[in-house]
Amino acid sequence: MSDGFFVAALDAGVHVGSLVTLDGPEGRHAAVVRRIGLGENGTVTNGEGRGVRGPVVAVRKDGLDVEVGELLESVPPRPRVVCVQALPKNERAEQAVDLLTEIGVDEIVPWQASRSIVRWSGERGDKALAKWRAVAREAAKQSRRLTVPVIAPLATTAQVAVRLAASPAAYVLHEGASLPVAAVRPPRSEIILVVGPEGGIAPDELAAFEAAGATAVLIADTVLRSVTAGAVAVAQLRLLASLAGAGDEQ
Repeated sequence: MSDGFFVAALDAGVHVGSLVTLDGPEGRHAAVVRRIGLGENGTVTNGEGRGVRGPVVAVRKDGLDVEVGELLESVPPRPRVVCVQALPKNERAEQAVDLLTEIGVDEIVPWQASRSIVRWSGERGDKALAKWRAVAREAAKQSRRLTVPVIAPLATTAQVAVRLAASPAAYVLHEGASLPVAAVRPPRSEIILVVGPEGGIAPDELAAFEAAGATAVLIADTVLRSVTAGAVAVAQLRLLASLAGAGDEQ
């Protein structure tokens, strides 16, 4: 299988040599759409950090069975990364969620920035949030993550500021920042990262975030698109945190 698949739960008694049944929509998709065959290796996870890997030993129209050859369990990330993503345009929003999921972000917070062109409200907002969650789930499957990132409800600027104030480290990507990201020393506990819209973060929003304790940082010599800036910054901050942690351990 090129992708992973999800089951509602993995029993505590699952062990090497036992069978895990993939049924329901996921099972039908694997058997009928993907046409997974006998002997192919499969990865099945509960989306909450536990999974199994092994060969497919039975295929039916409504699902398949995987013989457990390896037990998988995710290691809690260090640091835990939360990305506050200003709402991009529809197709770009899906790209942003996909990239952030693949790179391992633990939580994505949709943010209604003042300069976001897209507006979530009422039924449209509910559908958009559901779409983000579906994209995250599919991206987790494609990247064979054992966990699906949390997609939080839509946040206002004031609500984002509250989250930033409560975090041990918070950074705002801003093209006018004088501090390069390479100069920061992220902790290995939790990082919150704010990514603005294509039109940029408004001055009052930046002021509110800095008042909450966030630091504005520059991640590139060029101005990146909102949908790619988050993934680039997460990669840099995770590397910096790991290097800082290695230095502390020496």
